[in-house]
Amino acid sequence: MERWHALGNVYLLSEDVLNAERVRAEAGDADGVVEVQARGDDWADVVIWNPDGSTAEMSGNATRIVAAWLGAETTRVRVGEREVVAHRTPDGRIEQELTGVRVLRHERVAGLDVIAVDVGNPHAVVVGDPDDLPVIGPLLEKHQRFPNRTNVQVARIDAPGHVTARVWERGVGETSASGTSAVAVAAATHGDGEVVVSFPGGDLTVRLERGRAWLTGPAERVD
Repeated sequence: MERWHALGNVYLLSEDVLNAERVRAEAGDADGVVEVQARGDDWADVVIWNPDGSTAEMSGNATRIVAAWLGAETTRVRVGEREVVAHRTPDGRIEQELTGVRVLRHERVAGLDVIAVDVGNPHAVVVGDPDDLPVIGPLLEKHQRFPNRTNVQVARIDAPGHVTARVWERGVGETSASGTSAVAVAAATHGDGEVVVSFPGGDLTVRLERGRAWLTGPAERVD
């Protein structure tokens, strides 16, 4: 397995056939495992595994890693029925296009104001102090409101177009950064337009327009 990271969010990348037991045994300290089921020069079909052996419907960081691994100028990465189109930028980063981004509702959950967002996977965004994530993250991830569990973000709006956030990933715990979380935070706090989301691992840039998102950031192999 190759080891890659996207702003410190580490994924193992494998072309072997995997199952939950093997993933749990081999994930180690990684934030997930990407199983490449089929690929060509500029496309790949993948399964994204969480370290606990569950699977994720989507991951912006994992699909960006696959695009960087393939190395083509334009790539298509399919996760189940969803497809992410990625382009290499002049500065070497990867820009991905994600469709079907939806802010679902504002509601009260466990005494918190929560904004539910669908980015191909579920998110619960709380606007507040990111340092509260260690309490809020596990509380919301497994709350009965989210029977399939949810990813959780606590975000602080620093200025128009800039947000600081921490993320609690479903089946993982806190991670240094998350691509789909960046999109969820941008959609929940700003709507259409460009937003820089700062995670502990670094910055991701999100541009939103009518339910479509362009997510830009780095991905590198770990030597």
